[in-house]
Amino acid sequence: DQKSKDYSKIKDLFRPSHADYTYHQKYGERDYRGGGRSSARETAMRVAAGGIAKKYLRERLGIEIFGYVSQLGPIVAENFDQAEIENNPFFFPDAAKIAELETYMQALNKEGDSIGAKVTVVAKNMPVGLGEPIFDRLDAELAHGLMGINAVKGFEYGGGFEMCKRRGSEVNDLFITTDDGVKTKSNHSGGIQGGISNGETIYFKVAFKPVATIMRDQMSLNDKGEEVVVKGKGRHDPCVVPRAVAIVEAMTAMVLLDFYLRNKSTKL
Repeated sequence: DQKSKDYSKIKDLFRPSHADYTYHQKYGERDYRGGGRSSARETAMRVAAGGIAKKYLRERLGIEIFGYVSQLGPIVAENFDQAEIENNPFFFPDAAKIAELETYMQALNKEGDSIGAKVTVVAKNMPVGLGEPIFDRLDAELAHGLMGINAVKGFEYGGGFEMCKRRGSEVNDLFITTDDGVKTKSNHSGGIQGGISNGETIYFKVAFKPVATIMRDQMSLNDKGEEVVVKGKGRHDPCVVPRAVAIVEAMTAMVLLDFYLRNKSTKL
């Protein structure tokens, strides 16, 4: 539903931090009209396919996938209530922060600026054994799929980068025997070890950069190398979330279903 005329003024300009420049350099042309390959609209078909994958995983295998915004700019969720995620426009699990988020986004809109955010994804009731040790690691393929979403700049499993400053005695996931079989006392690994699912909940975080097109004057260059002033026009979200939640859920579901089918075929 993009309006092509809103983009006519930037057809020869390179927006800072946007794929305008790299696409132009690689292909010699680009679709500037709001529906190109670097547009978030490109993910519509991923969400459609991911919806089918999510349904199959839930109904056939009992795997539940959901995502939520765990951080928007400086505002971090301090409490987690899964039931709250669908109750607000930010897909935020902390009800106490909704008013603060609304105020923050209203001010950001007035300033014509954008902001980054972090989305957490959870996949419950995972089976053991999805993934391969080297070239088809489950963790690598999930990261590959999620990093393929426009604006994603960071990715971490389980304890993630925080584990850089922790000791093994603090973050090793100890194995225990339960009525449901072998489990781990903790899940700092994020449900994947050695590229293979270990049966625990898979969870990871995806970091999105601020939207490149903003409603403020920025210095840049045009396709002739001349200095120009760039300013966005039309409908541009100041933050990729909450729209990004459905996208990351979809990509996660498609990767997991693909690995389930691969695993199934090897046992026939």
